[in-house]
Amino acid sequence: MRLVQVTVPTGKRDAVLAALDDEGVDYVVTPETASTEYTAVVHFPLPTAAVSDVLDALQDVGLSQDAYTVVVDAETVVSRRFDELDARYSADSDAADDHIAREELVARAADLAPNRVTYAVLTLVSTIIATAGLLLDSPATVVGSMVIAPLLGPAMSASVGTVVDDDDLFARGIRLQVVGVALAVVGAAAFAFLVKTTHLVPPGLDVLSLSEVRERLRPDFLSLVVALGSGVAGVYSLMSGVSSALVGVAIAVALIPPAATVGIGIAWGVPTLAVGSAVLVAVNVLSINLAALVGLWYSGYRPQRFFAVGDAHAALVKRGVTLAVAIAVLSAFLGGVTLASVEAADTEQAVDRAIDDVTAQAAHTSVVDVQFQYDRGLVSRQPHTVIVTLGIPPGQQYPALAQSLAKRIETDTGRELAVEVRYVETQRVAPSRPNE
Repeated sequence: MRLVQVTVPTGKRDAVLAALDDEGVDYVVTPETASTEYTAVVHFPLPTAAVSDVLDALQDVGLSQDAYTVVVDAETVVSRRFDELDARYSADSDAADDHIAREELVARAADLAPNRVTYAVLTLVSTIIATAGLLLDSPATVVGSMVIAPLLGPAMSASVGTVVDDDDLFARGIRLQVVGVALAVVGAAAFAFLVKTTHLVPPGLDVLSLSEVRERLRPDFLSLVVALGSGVAGVYSLMSGVSSALVGVAIAVALIPPAATVGIGIAWGVPTLAVGSAVLVAVNVLSINLAALVGLWYSGYRPQRFFAVGDAHAALVKRGVTLAVAIAVLSAFLGGVTLASVEAADTEQAVDRAIDDVTAQAAHTSVVDVQFQYDRGLVSRQPHTVIVTLGIPPGQQYPALAQSLAKRIETDTGRELAVEVRYVETQRVAPSRPNE
């Protein structure tokens, strides 16, 4: 629920109070003596879903945008008339979603985007922690770095500015997003280069051997789902007026680790890593903005001025189409990676089946481990070598087994793969019986 305080311009008192009576609002009027421009201050509690309708009704009767209006949270309201109003809005399916008013939405979006110094410092600190977590191959450290990343506000500000026709808010959101991503990449590259040159990580470290880094080398369509989901969650947390801290973490997860991975790729001189992660960053930024934009417009938010609705709709269509086209272009890369991953998985399954079939015909052998070595292309991810570790009894030899495996794998996969067979002597010991 909300407590609204409105200054009433001179000559508009009766019209404002009549509008509140028509809406069934319980109010208190106090005289305003500090200014001749305003004659009274009206205080009234409202259900959250009613704020937008009531403020629109007051503006219809002459409450100008220059009037001093304050909307604050209210913990408890004891009023029979308020209970009736709350019940009416709760019963109204269109208002039961408890979305905050347009004015509150703009204020929250602006507050979520901090000042430039705070934004830069928090972004850099978050990126450095994420970079350290990636190089340590520590998921907990990477996730922990997301808590302080201030990336929710800029993404939401750009979308809110579009749907309410606030060009300043839109421009600020876009500017902060561009600056934030650039800071993250540059900060990560500088920190990773420092770590590399000072040997804070083992010399000759292969960053592609780190699982936290490798998973961002070739992003697939699931990355797009994560970004779209983060954008939807962010906009609904903003619209509902609930805490957006956890949602901010989700958005940061989609942006900070990939940006940090770009920096690592630059510092280590791995172009495929830098390019693949950069595509992931771009897709995530665009997808979050598109999801937020569509979510806000679909929820019914419009500019305050009627004649600005057409301009806002035109801007929405133009920006939405631009985002969608850019995502579609970049999705060609995601699609290629997804297809390559599916083909690699099919090859791996065929290899596993071939190994099982061949070893089943070799007495007393067991498969201990199967490893694959892959090409390091930007999109392709096909295995080129299979390393098979087999357990055999002591003293046994299988000279033809490696050749049989290679032929069967080539037949089943249709590809010439290098096959390396390693033997480990194994001995089974029967459990001792009691009292023996």
